[in-house]
Amino acid sequence: MAEVRNAREYPLLPLRGVYVFPSMVVPLEVGRARSVNAIEEAATRDRLLVLATQKDVEVDQPSPADIYPVGALAEIKQVARNPGGNMRVVVEGKARVRIEEYVSQEPCFRVVARELSDVYDKPQEIDVLMKALLQEYEQYVRTSRKAPLEALASLGSIREPGKLADTIAAHLSLRNEDKQRILEAVSVSERLEAVLGIISREAELADLEKRINARVRKQIEKTQREYYLREQMKAIQRELGERDDKSSEGDEYRQKISQLGLPKEVEEKALKEVERLDKMPPMAAEAVVVRTYLDWIVSLPWTVQTEDRLDIGVVERILDEDHYGLEKVKERIVEFLAIRQLVKKLKGPILCLIGPPGVGKTSLAKSIARALQRKFVRISLGGIRDEAEIRGHRRTYVGALPGRIIQGMKQAGSKNPVFLMDEIDKLSSDFRGDPASALLEVLDPEQNSGFSDHYLEIPFDLSNVMFVTTANVSHSIPKPLLDRMEVINIPGYTEEEKIKIAEKFLVPKQMTEHGLEPAHLQVTEAAIRSIIRGYTREAGVRNLEREIASICRKSAKQVVAGRDKPIKVTARNLKKFIGVQRYRYGKAERENEVGIAMGVAVTDAGGDVMPIEVSLMKGKGNLLLTGKLGDVMKESAQAGFSYVRSRTGNLGIDQDFHEKYDIHVHVPEGAIPKDGPSAGITMAAALVSALTSRPVRNDVAMTGEITLRGRVLPVGGIKEKVLAAHRAGIETMIMPGENGKDLEEVPANVRRKMKFVLVDHMDEVLKHALAGTEMSG
Repeated sequence: MAEVRNAREYPLLPLRGVYVFPSMVVPLEVGRARSVNAIEEAATRDRLLVLATQKDVEVDQPSPADIYPVGALAEIKQVARNPGGNMRVVVEGKARVRIEEYVSQEPCFRVVARELSDVYDKPQEIDVLMKALLQEYEQYVRTSRKAPLEALASLGSIREPGKLADTIAAHLSLRNEDKQRILEAVSVSERLEAVLGIISREAELADLEKRINARVRKQIEKTQREYYLREQMKAIQRELGERDDKSSEGDEYRQKISQLGLPKEVEEKALKEVERLDKMPPMAAEAVVVRTYLDWIVSLPWTVQTEDRLDIGVVERILDEDHYGLEKVKERIVEFLAIRQLVKKLKGPILCLIGPPGVGKTSLAKSIARALQRKFVRISLGGIRDEAEIRGHRRTYVGALPGRIIQGMKQAGSKNPVFLMDEIDKLSSDFRGDPASALLEVLDPEQNSGFSDHYLEIPFDLSNVMFVTTANVSHSIPKPLLDRMEVINIPGYTEEEKIKIAEKFLVPKQMTEHGLEPAHLQVTEAAIRSIIRGYTREAGVRNLEREIASICRKSAKQVVAGRDKPIKVTARNLKKFIGVQRYRYGKAERENEVGIAMGVAVTDAGGDVMPIEVSLMKGKGNLLLTGKLGDVMKESAQAGFSYVRSRTGNLGIDQDFHEKYDIHVHVPEGAIPKDGPSAGITMAAALVSALTSRPVRNDVAMTGEITLRGRVLPVGGIKEKVLAAHRAGIETMIMPGENGKDLEEVPANVRRKMKFVLVDHMDEVLKHALAGTEMSG
């Protein structure tokens, strides 16, 4: 326990952030009214007062709760008034005191306090702690230099351990909590341990700080040395008359910028970056970023553009040389050129070619560029999921580059290329953004004159670019993006078109690639037709070209082996070149049959005939539908069934047939999914044939949607369906009356060979489809 002396009353001076230990002489600035009153009262009496530190230095008018209970009893040594009204006081600490009671707070704090004497509880430990403390403090002073070296000399004469701890604590830059803890420690051993622990911690920090300072100093010295050598090198170059690379680099960029004739905004931005480059050390990391940025600016075609070929006749000839058919696209390009001749400034069209794979969408874009004498750029958008791929990364990122659009413009080298964006329907998005949304600005004619790339951060004019995008389907393209493009649908090629393409393009191309002369190989039209029907099933011509390439390889082998005679490939010997037939194609039935009607359908490969079979069995009126039918097709069958039930009297069918028979409707081939409403009249005709035992004509095919009242509604894909029927040997085609206008798309030679029956009601369908006598009613 601490030795406690008698308590007495003293004035109290609250201190802010200052601690006074016994035996310390400290100057204080006093300005608060109560503090001044406490000084004046103590000066008129025995010059003694209590000094205690506030817990929070921000409190201007502290209460007793804001002041620590343990402080120091001090004697006033000197008092002086400053001109501003403040007092400067020099005090000397005498002893530790504990405040027991606050007597009054006005005009100054008056407290009852008791002096606390030091407690020497562990004499042997105290001697050891004193020696350790002196050694640690000496090392700390020499290492950190935060304490004056004179302090070491004064410590050697101190023999009291408590006074030694207080003196060292007074010289250290400690936190307020640590100083208060030392002040409150009446046990000398505890006080020594506390100060020793604090010095050990401070010594570690000082050592760490010293190592860091050494590293920083070494780096600074290296930088200064490099700067000095660089300046020396510049001076030597000037003396030798050699140019300064850094200055010449800036001049080179300025010359390039002035020659390009950039837009004013772009030129100002570029020159500002050149000025930044001039002020940077050549090897600075930022200088590399600025150089790359300037290289991109000076390499882009801001004003360079090619002259369009405006001769419409020549353009049409080139387009026809490269592609057979595709009249809508060719017509649109010719229209653009016609307007281009009449209008000086014309925004580039934004076309979207939508069609199945292999129909020539990508190669058509190349052909457009060749016809117009424009540069051609292609980027593939399939699988892109990062918005920065389109707009680029900001320069703050390491390795940042412009997006695909600006990269493509640099590759083109002109501001009006044909820019192909392939597979736009296969864009995706994730947490990095939606590239489809970034394309909205690129593909909007009203906005793309000021396209802003994140990397460049300056507008680039894309209004002269002819954008061509391709897609297989339109439903996966976001609606706002689709709305900005002029959509041109490219249907699959018909059989006749494929034959023409093969004869005119594919066979000559593959023979050239395989080193064959016209005298070596001849492929007949019948052979090509057999390849299309039995070896490929596609809307385009890719697989057809592969099969022709296979024929060329076999032929090249025979030519190299020494064959002299020309090789002629026909439908009969085709198997020797490309193996057995892989697919079957629909053919008309050989004779009229009951319960079988011939429908037609649109497939990925164009169109095909689709026989529909109906079989009756004893039962309770169940309707069984097979052939992997979709929901819409099943509902068409139900509608046809309901129509037949409602017309039993007119059709000569037993009214109770649905209670006596189960009806099975099957659509071969069973493994191929089928859907759509266009087989409605075909299923109804087959059903009537089965129930009346009247055969369906084998030379008739039909298509159309049926309603419950027997009306025949229009359907799509007429061109593909008619060609499929013609290919299968069908002579008569029954179709909805409203589809008559679609026959204009059918080739004239096919229209001449077939008869078309336009109907509006199911009764008309049965009249032309069923063989035998006319129906009643």
